[in-house]
Amino acid sequence: MIETGPHSRQTIAYSNGVSYTNLSLGFKEEKSSPTAEPPAVAGRAPVAFTGYFQYGADDTRKSFLIGPELTLSGKKSAGRIRYAACLSLIGCAVLMIAGCTRHLQFPPMGDPLPSAVKLVLPPTLKEQSLRYTDSCGQPEEIPFGRQVEEALLEGAHRTFQTVIYEGMPNKTATPDHVVKIDFLDWSFDLNKDALYDRAPATLQMNAMARVYDKAGVLLRETEIKVSRRERLRLEQLAKNCDYIIDPFLRDTVIEFASKTFLDTRVALGEPPPSPPAAQAFPSDPPVLSSKSSPSSPTGTLSTSKLQFKALLLDENGNLILEGGEHVRVRVDIINTGMNPIQNASATLTGTPSIIGQFPATTLSIPPLQPGQTKSLEFIATLPPTTRPQQAEIRVAVTESGGAVAPPQTLSLTIQPAGAGADDVDQIPTRRPGFQQPHVYLVSIGVGAYRDPKLTPRRYAAMDAETVANYFQSLGGLPSSNVKLLQNLKALHTDIDDVLFDWLPLHMAENAVVIIYFSGQALVTPTGDVLLAPYDGSLAATARLYPLRDIESALARLKAKQAIFLFDGMVSKLRGDAKGKSASPRWELGIGNVVGLIGGTDFTKGVEDDQHRHGLFTYYLLKGLRGDADTNRDGTVTLGETSAYVRQKVSWAAKIQFNSDQHPQTFPLLKPEDTAASLVLSKPASMTGVETP
Repeated sequence: MIETGPHSRQTIAYSNGVSYTNLSLGFKEEKSSPTAEPPAVAGRAPVAFTGYFQYGADDTRKSFLIGPELTLSGKKSAGRIRYAACLSLIGCAVLMIAGCTRHLQFPPMGDPLPSAVKLVLPPTLKEQSLRYTDSCGQPEEIPFGRQVEEALLEGAHRTFQTVIYEGMPNKTATPDHVVKIDFLDWSFDLNKDALYDRAPATLQMNAMARVYDKAGVLLRETEIKVSRRERLRLEQLAKNCDYIIDPFLRDTVIEFASKTFLDTRVALGEPPPSPPAAQAFPSDPPVLSSKSSPSSPTGTLSTSKLQFKALLLDENGNLILEGGEHVRVRVDIINTGMNPIQNASATLTGTPSIIGQFPATTLSIPPLQPGQTKSLEFIATLPPTTRPQQAEIRVAVTESGGAVAPPQTLSLTIQPAGAGADDVDQIPTRRPGFQQPHVYLVSIGVGAYRDPKLTPRRYAAMDAETVANYFQSLGGLPSSNVKLLQNLKALHTDIDDVLFDWLPLHMAENAVVIIYFSGQALVTPTGDVLLAPYDGSLAATARLYPLRDIESALARLKAKQAIFLFDGMVSKLRGDAKGKSASPRWELGIGNVVGLIGGTDFTKGVEDDQHRHGLFTYYLLKGLRGDADTNRDGTVTLGETSAYVRQKVSWAAKIQFNSDQHPQTFPLLKPEDTAASLVLSKPASMTGVETP
């Protein structure tokens, strides 16, 4: 996926130019600006927080407002405010690292009305949950009703000086108005089969909002409808099964609550809130001059309250755009203003040979309420080409009155058809100046055996050689730090010599050891894993290589970090498919070892005949080339590689090979784990530049 927006690939989502290399976080409590939000009322102290990101080798900090402003009351306000601020700051960091789009805040609601409102919600709302199945087939449940309740309470506090609600000390007070919400229904749809790590999700909420005066007379009855659609990413670490869904739900309930109470103001005869003194997002791009758009009749264009993000997605998700491939230009639009916007449109211009492939270059944007988002997609087939072709697609969003959003440009290179078919076999160029002399690799590939009863692995030996070449070219390893063992040179004794004699001679406190094994593993009835060297035999288990011997070797080394990678077939030792056998025990009982294993339990280990690699190794190589660099900072880490390989292998095995293969990581990596940030490669081509 190629992205453009108010940020480049090397900057965070708020386009203030902050790199998130060596990221640290902080916040401080501040008084809110009297011009940005309503003044404080009795018992309710508006509080805002300023967060900062500290990055790089110097002590540079960039500050930004963590919103929305919180107006809480009660004895636990301070704790709730600090808790909410922490959540907001952590949430911002997660969104920036994940490369997500900007998420909604409450739109300006105007000054709180000098009256009391009683909020009546369905009694069963708190108990209602949103249920779905994650990518691993496990049922998940989120207490969605409580999130809806919290958003409606916040919307009520932003609209009225006094809110009466069950559980509050003033629940017996006499209200001036009553707002009653009756839920009709909500529905949630998650299409897990669309894209391997970006599943389209749709959440629809329908409810009836009624506003009464103090005498019980109905003033207004409105059906509140919200329909929100986004692509949810899989979590990058841990089990890699669930989706990053919380920001999506939060945006939806905020949109629902803001719609409800803006409608309540209308019911009470209040005018729409006036624009705030400052922009909702301080980092919005500047107003365009007439030179940027000749359609301006006055010489200066007004800036639209619409903001958008343009993305280019290719058919197979490999970021190699080939002639004849289907592509989609997706435009996500948000209304950051206070009033509904109608009759807006999105338009594509750019390289004529590319733009001419789109059946439509202008699409109407559906009406957008304040804070609401919509997505459009332009679909085309790239033209055939015999040599690489540079092209641009420019995206513009314009309102009917002439107001425009700052345009965005997608720069792309179209390759001849088939250019990406065997790209992993082209060893990438070494990145100048990048060296890791403290990292050591033992790459073992066994595809043939003395024992004819062992199943050959067609690509194991070549996979081991390619992995060794990649770590030298992209991983910065000197050739003297690499040991390659293949087939006849991968005997039991050869492996012993490398692990127990060669490696110990090179160890230092900061050493990192990577062991890659491609071939076959057999599992005893007790779950012990035995690797098959060239001289391994089903009849003589002593000739097999126990995983615990690798564990023992790594324990002696006392390296800073060790990584074990396995690709291949895993089967029962005795060959009795009906016999009971424990699941393979891949965990290495050393605290500094991470294992990335090609499949769960017993697996045949898919071999990709098209690319002539094991499926697991193919995507490992793709990840090291840069495809796993999800935050586009130019480096590929162990955490990114683990997430990418597990996502891609599971998806490709199912879609392309009608098989099940789910790689696993032992132990599960967490974002705070040091091992997750271990750099595996720095591709020479991963230097991002901001598009003009």
